[in-house]
Amino acid sequence: MSAFFQEILLRKLLRNRMAMAGAAIVLFMFALAVLAPLVAGDPGAIDIARRLQPPASGHLLGTDDLGRDVLVRILYGARISLLVGFVAVGIATLIGIVLGALAGYYGGWVDGVIMRFVDIMLCFPSFFLILAVIAFLDPSIWNIMIVIGLTGWMGVARLVRAEFLSLRERDFVLAARALGARDSRIIFRHILPNAISPVLVSATLGVAGAILTESALSFLGIGVQPPTPSWGNMLIAGKQTLGTAWWLSVFPGLAILLTVLGYNLLGEGIRDALDPRLRE
Repeated sequence: MSAFFQEILLRKLLRNRMAMAGAAIVLFMFALAVLAPLVAGDPGAIDIARRLQPPASGHLLGTDDLGRDVLVRILYGARISLLVGFVAVGIATLIGIVLGALAGYYGGWVDGVIMRFVDIMLCFPSFFLILAVIAFLDPSIWNIMIVIGLTGWMGVARLVRAEFLSLRERDFVLAARALGARDSRIIFRHILPNAISPVLVSATLGVAGAILTESALSFLGIGVQPPTPSWGNMLIAGKQTLGTAWWLSVFPGLAILLTVLGYNLLGEGIRDALDPRLRE
């Protein structure tokens, strides 16, 4: 994209209040995750004498059934959730870009094989496919990130394929072919930079989906395992005392809600800024 076009997109994005609100939430959560080791204590520190204390000045979000500070655990849980979101979406985006680029650029039987594989993958509900795979693996954070990434690339592949089908016959691509440029150079140097816009939107929204998936897996007990704090396993830990210690479930739930809302608002704002029907 040209510098002028990027300036127009940035100006439109800055004027979108909802997108800016989403960006503020995303940056705030990211800052909390990065600074957690500097501003928070040990998330596993146990103090039985202070167990199940409600929110107060000493513990702003209360303590759990082992006396651990809920706020500290939420801050460290943000590190887990954002790590899962970024790594899983990175894996999915990389696979989707490569397969979508090959399908859209070469067409023919290459396109047919790749897109039929995409159709097969889409036949399986993603969450149940993840559950099936996780059942045969250790429920570690790295396995979760890899599995979410390996089951979430199909949408990106379709977006990239559609962009490549539109761009591969443009004059700048024909000129590159006439100059003897190799296919790999045409794909990654000439076409892909012009096809990256919808991928950016998909990746932003995908982070929210990956965070929700990780939280759901941890809530079911097959995600991140205690004592490592994640928002999902904090929710399930507070389920037994929901009537008397509401803060154990409410605050991790709010953290999930705000983070997912932030990424969705930012993704929708980027989508609106890139919509050619709304360009100035």
